[in-house]
Amino acid sequence: MSRPVIFGACLWSLFWATTAAAKAEDPHAYLVLPAEHQATDSSQLLKNHLLKEAKKQFDARRAEIAQITTAGQLEARRKKIRQRLLAINGPFPAKTPLNTRVTGKIDSDGYTIEKVIYESHPGHHVTANLYLPEQTDPPVPGVLVPCGHSRLGKAYPSYQKMCISLAKNGMAALIYDPIGQAERRQILNDHGRPVVGPAIEHHAAGVAGNLVGLGAANHMMHSGMRGIDYLASRPEVDGRKIGCTGNSGGGTLTAYLVALDDRILAAAPSCWLTTQEKMFETMGPQDAEQNFPNQTAMGIEHADFLTLAAPRRVLMCLATYDEFDIEGSKETFAEAQRFYELLGVGQNVEYFEYPDKHGFSLPRRQAAMRFLRRHLLGKDDNPVEPEMEVQDAEALQCTSTGQVLWELKGRSLYELNRERADAFKIARKSRWSTAASTRAALAEVQRLAGIRLPVNNPRVTSRGMVPTEDEVQLGYGTDPSTGIAHSTAQDGTLFTIEKLVLEREGEVPVPVLFMKPMAESPGRRGVVIYVSGKGKPDDMTTGEDIFRHAAVSDHLTNGKMVLSMDVRGFGETAATAPDFSRGYFGTDYETAMLAQNLGRPLLGQRTEDILAAVRFLVSRDDVDPAAIELIGEGAAGPPALHAAALDPTIAKLKLVGSVTSWVDVVSTPLGKNQLTNVVPFALEYYDLPNLVEAIAPRVVMIVDPVDPTGRLQTAP
Repeated sequence: MSRPVIFGACLWSLFWATTAAAKAEDPHAYLVLPAEHQATDSSQLLKNHLLKEAKKQFDARRAEIAQITTAGQLEARRKKIRQRLLAINGPFPAKTPLNTRVTGKIDSDGYTIEKVIYESHPGHHVTANLYLPEQTDPPVPGVLVPCGHSRLGKAYPSYQKMCISLAKNGMAALIYDPIGQAERRQILNDHGRPVVGPAIEHHAAGVAGNLVGLGAANHMMHSGMRGIDYLASRPEVDGRKIGCTGNSGGGTLTAYLVALDDRILAAAPSCWLTTQEKMFETMGPQDAEQNFPNQTAMGIEHADFLTLAAPRRVLMCLATYDEFDIEGSKETFAEAQRFYELLGVGQNVEYFEYPDKHGFSLPRRQAAMRFLRRHLLGKDDNPVEPEMEVQDAEALQCTSTGQVLWELKGRSLYELNRERADAFKIARKSRWSTAASTRAALAEVQRLAGIRLPVNNPRVTSRGMVPTEDEVQLGYGTDPSTGIAHSTAQDGTLFTIEKLVLEREGEVPVPVLFMKPMAESPGRRGVVIYVSGKGKPDDMTTGEDIFRHAAVSDHLTNGKMVLSMDVRGFGETAATAPDFSRGYFGTDYETAMLAQNLGRPLLGQRTEDILAAVRFLVSRDDVDPAAIELIGEGAAGPPALHAAALDPTIAKLKLVGSVTSWVDVVSTPLGKNQLTNVVPFALEYYDLPNLVEAIAPRVVMIVDPVDPTGRLQTAP
């Protein structure tokens, strides 16, 4: 599609050029939110709102837990929580041949290390090291060791030491590289080199995976479960005696795996277990695999992973001064212990804490080794971890290039997710094939996005007119008959700008600039709702911004009113946290993950904000309810699209500079700022083009569509 080009001076450029001086004197002149919000930092407004909503869920869970006093009640809860966890995790892929290959072997002091590659999915390779003890009486217990976050993955020194300690104490240990780490980097350049760090890869896996209903945790757990399959297949290993231990992100996976894989008899997760509530309050939501969509809404806390493991053995390994809050860890242990005791196995959940910081340090490694030796080997002799030398990372590589995807040309995580998205294509089409099925599909859209209909009329508060009295002195005029300050276009058109706040009970206030031509109209006027991912035009001092909004000003000169709004998380309520991800996930990573935990994705919440604005306009006697148009720009495009699809009051929709398909997002390993609009599980039911079709016969204009990286799409 061609890009519209606008030449010459326009109303908008004149308005904002004139007010630049006023902005320099008073930077808050165009803020709409009341002073109390600005004083508490409006950039935290959405986060604080979401934390408040989360606390309601945590309080409800506490009340439910307190009512459980019998083993029967506990079993009913365990069944419910397991079903919910499996639902939000997504189905595990079918098990296919591992096609294992051993690419090398290292003989060391009392143990050997084999370099192993297996396929968790056909053509999708997992790199691992198998530590085997020297022995004369096999088989021995096997221990799976998921890795925490490190570029070195399985070669990280403390993870090597954990495996060596297990091997020297009579157990086999299989440690594997998680997706995005060491030899399993999924995003490589043309020379086979990693493009970004592990954490960014994990977040990217969450963006794509959640859209198809298989998040990062699902893929990481599946790699581990297939690792247990491999361990059990080895003649040196007793497949009836499987343990698991890992630190940090490996502690996360250890807790997940013992909850969902009954083959694990004993597990020692290190440096992760706290409570989701404490994590949110302190360090905030962590990596994508450490957050399940709807987790908080479904009442699933860290303690539930341990309770699901009962009556099997679990040792919590903790650091007093960890960034994962130790008080939350104590709460989790207390709950797990109470429930283990209800089952008559209170001794089967244990607690070890050492006064140091985050990491798989000697005290926690030694505690994990002794625990696993006691419960897998039946030896309660408390050996100490011996002195040991670790291997160079290169020596432990299973590939010659250091990247299995590059060397074996297998299928990346993004190819797997794209294949799943494509597999839903026929089902998606049938869901939208008739008027009746479209109505049902729109109900699913509403459910998945957490959109609560009907949206009630908001309470509206005026915050005064723009320009202010001071700005009138800088060149604005005042209507002599009314005393109302106004702006004047070059062609003499007068218009007013009123600052409004739209509020719904229990929701984030929405700041609005309501622009209205002063010329009398013989009847009701049409209105254009303008919503942009960059926020309403309240800081328009650059040429780029002036150009960007020239088309909006045309509506005013044509006699229409314009309502420009900051839906939550944009404009005045945008988060100002540093963008750690080089732009890949924007500054609202934290709020996006909180919202997904609550089962109310940001997209759905923003859609409600737009629909509240529609309700406000319809209630006015100067608005033509049949002539309400909506413009969604940039990251605000998908919420605007959802609003138009769900509310036939919106007569016309224009999308500018927005993505047009979530399938494209899934196919793009490193999109820019796509997390903000993720609706988990969406692609099983709908893609953005389905909503465009559902709006027909109303008009939808798509101008300057962009790909998930923000680049302008070329016409086919």
